[in-house]
Amino acid sequence: MQIKLVFVMRRNPSTTTVPTAIMLAVLALGGLLYTANASPYGSVQTAGKSTNVAFHSGIPREEKWKSVGHKGVTLWMTGLSGSGKSTISVALEHALVEAQPKSYFVYRLDGDNLRFGLNRDLGFSPADRKENVRRVAEVSRLFAEAGAIVIAGLISPYAADRQYAREVHQNASLPFLEVFIDAPLNTVESRDPKGLYKKAREGKIKGFTGIDAPYEAPEAAEVHCRTDKLSVTQSVNLILEKLDEAGIHLQRKFRPMPEVMPEGACQADK
Repeated sequence: MQIKLVFVMRRNPSTTTVPTAIMLAVLALGGLLYTANASPYGSVQTAGKSTNVAFHSGIPREEKWKSVGHKGVTLWMTGLSGSGKSTISVALEHALVEAQPKSYFVYRLDGDNLRFGLNRDLGFSPADRKENVRRVAEVSRLFAEAGAIVIAGLISPYAADRQYAREVHQNASLPFLEVFIDAPLNTVESRDPKGLYKKAREGKIKGFTGIDAPYEAPEAAEVHCRTDKLSVTQSVNLILEKLDEAGIHLQRKFRPMPEVMPEGACQADK
């Protein structure tokens, strides 16, 4: 297909200027060429309950990664309530955005926060927990595709559900690191930042993870933070080291955080 454009321009102060007309013509030509030579649609197919859908392609993710300076990756923070997931996630977010020579593209997906919006229709039954993980896994993948360092923090007590989250990323050839935020039950009960363990022991909350509902601890997490032995900063630095090893950088390495607080157990927010 050949396209011929004829430009007729007049110098009239009350109308479009010559440079503006040229710019508009170039944009129009680009649109015509894109329409004539490329289709962003894949084959029409069925996905789950959705029929007659086609995947719509855009800018390759490698180009997006170049624009932010690093590859996308998901850090899946799992652990009991009170283990320090949110505390460490927030500290890690600050370390990546504010404490590096150049800010990283980071998005934090907090389990509680998501239940105010995306997952507000879900409870805490095994089926709802499974769907909770599925949704967060898919959202994490989308952010990682865009080049974000995704920090997804949720209890996700079942190993099969966490494996699903991993496979969502593996199938898309995206890095995925399981981060086990680990502390003994007596430690998290003593912290009890939301007072939920006390209520669970009193029988006021049923199906509470670690009390009358199971938590299947990771057997081979990429990162293992014992928050009863490591400080928040030490835990963050351990995660940064593993991120460096994951090879998400296109040019640079992470700057470790200085230890600015007394050594000791990671304290969850009260």
